[in-house]
This record gives sequence, C-alpha cells and structure tokens, in this order.
Amino acid sequence: MNLQLNDVQQQLLDSLSRLLGREYGFDKRQQYAAHDSGHSEQVWQALAELGVLGAAIPEEHGGFGGDAVDQMLISEALGGCLALEPYHGTAVMASAAIAAAEWSAARKARLLPPIAQGDLKLAWAHGEAVPGRVSVQAAAGVDGWCVFGTKPCVLHGAGSDYLLVTAQVAQRGVQLFLVDSSGVGVQRDGYRLIDGTPAADVRLDGAQAELLEASDASAVLRRILAAGISAACAEMVGAMQAACSLAVEYLKTRKQFGKLIGANQALQHRAVDMLASLEQSRSLSLSLALALAGRNDLAGGAAQVHAAKAYIGQAARQVTQEAIQMHGAIGMTEEYAVGHYLRRVLVLDQLHGDTQYHLGCLEGRPCQ
Repeated sequence: MNLQLNDVQQQLLDSLSRLLGREYGFDKRQQYAAHDSGHSEQVWQALAELGVLGAAIPEEHGGFGGDAVDQMLISEALGGCLALEPYHGTAVMASAAIAAAEWSAARKARLLPPIAQGDLKLAWAHGEAVPGRVSVQAAAGVDGWCVFGTKPCVLHGAGSDYLLVTAQVAQRGVQLFLVDSSGVGVQRDGYRLIDGTPAADVRLDGAQAELLEASDASAVLRRILAAGISAACAEMVGAMQAACSLAVEYLKTRKQFGKLIGANQALQHRAVDMLASLEQSRSLSLSLALALAGRNDLAGGAAQVHAAKAYIGQAARQVTQEAIQMHGAIGMTEEYAVGHYLRRVLVLDQLHGDTQYHLGCLEGRPCQ
C-alpha cells in the first residue's frame, strides 16, 4: 500500500529526516539517554520549530491541523532513530485528549499552543497494574476534583509538566483528568526502561485534578487510545525498517572464510522473510492511520486497531530478533545499534497493551 504525500507532508518529512540524521545518530542518542532528562532539549525545541509537535493540533491553536496519517509519518521517522523525545505522550496523546475535550477555546488555548511551541510536556497515565481495569479513583470535593491511586510505568512521567490521568468516577465510569505534576499529592518515582526511556510510577494522594469534560467519555477515550496505538505501530515499523537495513548491510559486507555471509542462501531467505513482515506491518500501520483519519473505506472499528497492534507487535519482535541473530555476537553488544531496536520494540509492544492483550480483545475479553 502506497501513500501519496502532499507538498506540506513531504516538506515536513524531509526536514524531519535531515534533523534526525544530523542530531540523532546512535552515538548522540546514547548521550541523550545518559542525560538526567533522558532526552535532548535541543532536539525537542528543533522539533517544535519544524512544526512536528503541532502537526495534529488545530490551526487556531498554533498547529497545522494534521491527522493520524501525519502522526504516523512522524512516529515512523522517530522510531527509525530510536528517538527518546516525549513526543508520544505530549504530541499524540495529550494533543488528542485536549482537542477532544468539551472545553472552551480559551481553556484549550492555555495548553495547545505551548505544546506546539515545545514549552509544555505532558505524560499519558492510563496503564494499571491489572491490564484493562482502571483502579485509580476520582471524587468531587469542595475545591474541585481529587484523584487517588497509583499509575505505574508512566513514560516521561518524572519530567512532565502535567499528567493526563484516567480515573473511575462513581456512576460516571472512567473519566480523563489533567493533573499538575508538581502539585500537592503527586509523587513520582522515576527510573529508566530497558531502552533508556525515562518512566515513573506516579502516586496520587488527593491530588487536585481538572476534568476533561466529554458527553461520551468512553468514546473519547477509545479514540485517543486508537490514535496512540496507531502512532506506536508506526514507531515499531520505523524500528523494523532500521533493523532490517542494518542486517542487510551487514550481510553485504561481513565476510567469513573468504566469502560474504550474504551469499548464504539460508540467510537470504531469512532476510526476505524479514522484509515481507516489514511491508505487511507498514501496510497495516498505514491502513489504520488512514481509517482513523477517515481517508479510506475500511470500517473495522476496534477490531482493526487491536489486529494492527497485535500483528505489528509480534512481527516487530521477530524482525528485530532476526536482525540481532544475523549479526551474531556483535548484535548483543551495548555499543552496536541493532540490539537497541529490539529493546525499543519491547517497550512499544507493552505501550497501550501488548500482543496478548490485544489478541484477547479480538477474542471478546473485556478491554479498557
């Protein structure tokens, strides 16, 4: 499946590719991972200047008014260089959530323009210890809403300005709240994941929260999660592409016993299988993004979202594992990039539910 880019998309993608090629080589990426923030503030501001952070934000709030296809293109490019920037939580999840909230334009203007300008970072806090069940509670008090409970493994949670928290409200079900990360009643215990991404366990003890009003909160949450899953799938495709490229290049240059290892027919067949999985995953990712943007005739709904995440998560693990095996021992070293693509894929597979979770959703198990 091919996508015809318009002039704006092509210019944005070309500019982004040049930026990442210049500022996100593997050695620089490892330096960013060692920073206290876990990413590069310089690159973050450069992404804002390119318009990447505001790609899906409405034009009236300083963005470009893009859709899921634009976010797919950006996420795939970021996945190819193992980017550590808090793009997913801020530019994908938070932008979608705030845009969908039934707030006045003035309230949205407090958050969306600073997101597009790179001045505000938000973290998505939805995962629970028990997958598919939101246990954090929210209650209305004299001074507004308060939230209670724990959100484990919030990506970039320790460095965010605000948290987007899902919580159960009596007789209203799951609702979405905005919480000031530095407010009273918020404790963040930060650590790093296996790919170097900063994360935090967030404890909420009566923290003040602002409700993102919606007449149908469950439908809004499903749309936001679908946007997040689409972006995560695209990032995995980017990681798969980079891992495949490294493996094929290695087959073309590595010699053993005086012959290129790429001359081995068994390795050629394995490389073809990797590339086939990559192209199938890319087609699924593109099809999902087009469906979310209302630009194709597919009407798979939730099933299409779950199927894409399940297939791409499994394929990405297989492809990156194969890439490591083709490199042999060097593929397992910390100094070589290929092994880090598997680490990144493992984190992305867990994001918004892993393969087994989404397979269960397709089988009719309860999903949140």
